[in-house]
Amino acid sequence: MAVRRRQRLGPGGGRALLAAVLLCLCCRAAAERVRYSIPEELGRGSLVGPLARDLGLSADELPARKLQVTSAGKKQLKYFTVNEENGNLYVNERLDREEMCGESASCSVSFEALVHNPLNVFHVEVSLEDVNDNSPSFSKASLNLEIGEWTLPGARFPLEMARDADVGGNSLLNYQLSSNPSFSLAMKENPDGSKQPELVLEKALDREKQSSVELVLMAVDGGDPARSGTVQVLVTVMDLNDNPPVFGKTVYEARVAENLPAGSLVLRVQATDADAGSNGKVSYSFSNVPDVLRALFTVDSESGEVRTAGPLDFEEKNKYIFSLEAMDGGGLVSHCKVQIEVTDENDNAPEITILSLSSPVPEDAPVGTVVAVLNVKDPDSGENGQVSCELSGEAPLSIVASSGGSYKVVTASALDREQASEHRVTVVARDRGR
Repeated sequence: MAVRRRQRLGPGGGRALLAAVLLCLCCRAAAERVRYSIPEELGRGSLVGPLARDLGLSADELPARKLQVTSAGKKQLKYFTVNEENGNLYVNERLDREEMCGESASCSVSFEALVHNPLNVFHVEVSLEDVNDNSPSFSKASLNLEIGEWTLPGARFPLEMARDADVGGNSLLNYQLSSNPSFSLAMKENPDGSKQPELVLEKALDREKQSSVELVLMAVDGGDPARSGTVQVLVTVMDLNDNPPVFGKTVYEARVAENLPAGSLVLRVQATDADAGSNGKVSYSFSNVPDVLRALFTVDSESGEVRTAGPLDFEEKNKYIFSLEAMDGGGLVSHCKVQIEVTDENDNAPEITILSLSSPVPEDAPVGTVVAVLNVKDPDSGENGQVSCELSGEAPLSIVASSGGSYKVVTASALDREQASEHRVTVVARDRGR
C-alpha cells in the first residue's frame, strides 16, 4: 500500500502537498486593511482610532492577543503608539504633512498591526489631511522692476508667483495689488492651472514727476480662515531724454576791470536738466562765436565758469556779448546770452599834440594873441580821461581851454623883445584818475 501511495503521488507529490498547506495558511492570515484619516499637526496623545475594535478584538482578548504595531521602516513607528489596555491608536509625535510628503496631493503613513494567539497581521494606513497652517510666501523680500517712461500703457510685466506649502483648496492663491493710478493687476492662467500675477501699466510714467513707485503685492490662499503673504514691488522709472537743459538766467551779466590776469574768473553760468544719468549731465561751450572772442575768454565745459584767456583793453572794446550753449548727454541743447562790461582802469596818460605854433611873435602883439594851439587827449574814460592843462615856467603867457579838447596859449601881457627875446614854457596835462 505504501508503495502504491508513493506511486500515486509521483515524484515531487509531497512538495506539492506542503505548498498547498502553506497557501491555505497564508489565505487565512491575509493582511486586512484598516484605514484612518486625521488632520495634520495633532498633538501628542490625540486619538487616531479604536484599532483593537476595528480589528474585531474585544477588551477581554487584548491581554492574550498582545496587539502591537510594527513596520519594516522604523521611522513610521515613531508617529503612533497602541495603548495596551484599550487597544486605541494614538499620536505619538507631531505629524507635519508638508515635511513628510511635500507637495504631494495625498499623504499617508503605513505600518502593520500584529496580534498573537493565533498570529495574524493587519495593514494600517493613516491618511494625513491638510490644514491651512502655512501662509503664502515669496522668495524675495522685494521685487524690482525697471520700466521706461517711453513704455506705452497696456504693457504687462510678469511678477513672481507666491508659494504655499499647503495643498488643495488651502493652497489656491489669489493676488491683490495696492492701489495706484498708474498700475493694475491682471492674472494669467498657466497650463498647470496656477495663476501668474502680471503688473499692467495703465498710464505712461513721467520720471521727472516720480522716479520710482512702491507697490505691495498680496497673495491670499483659499483656506478658512485665509492666510496671506506680501512682497514689496519697487518700480524704477527709466529715463527718456525728454527734457533739454534749462539755464538759470536768460542773460548773464558781469562787470570786470580791464587788464585782468589771464585765467581770472568772470562769471559762472548754470543749466539744470530734469533727466537722469547721461541724459541729465550738462556740458557747456561757446555757441558760434568768432575766434577773436575765443582768444579773450574760455568756458569750462563741466563747471560753466567763464574766465579770461587774454588781456582786456577798455580802450579797444568795453563790452562783449556772446552766446553759450548747454548740451545734455542725449544731444538736447539750450542757449543763454552773456554780457561782459569792461570797466576802465587809469592806464593811459594824457597825450599832448601841438596843432599850431606862431613864432616869432611881434613884440607889439596885443594881449590875448594866440601863439600856439594844442590838443590834449586821454583814451581813458570818466575821471580817468578828464584832463586839465597848465603852464609851468616864467613867461608872459597863459593857457585857456577851447572846445573839443583843444587849448590855446595866449599872451598874458605886453612883450618886450629887448628885455627877453624868447620865452620857454612847459605844458603840463593831468587827468583826474588815481
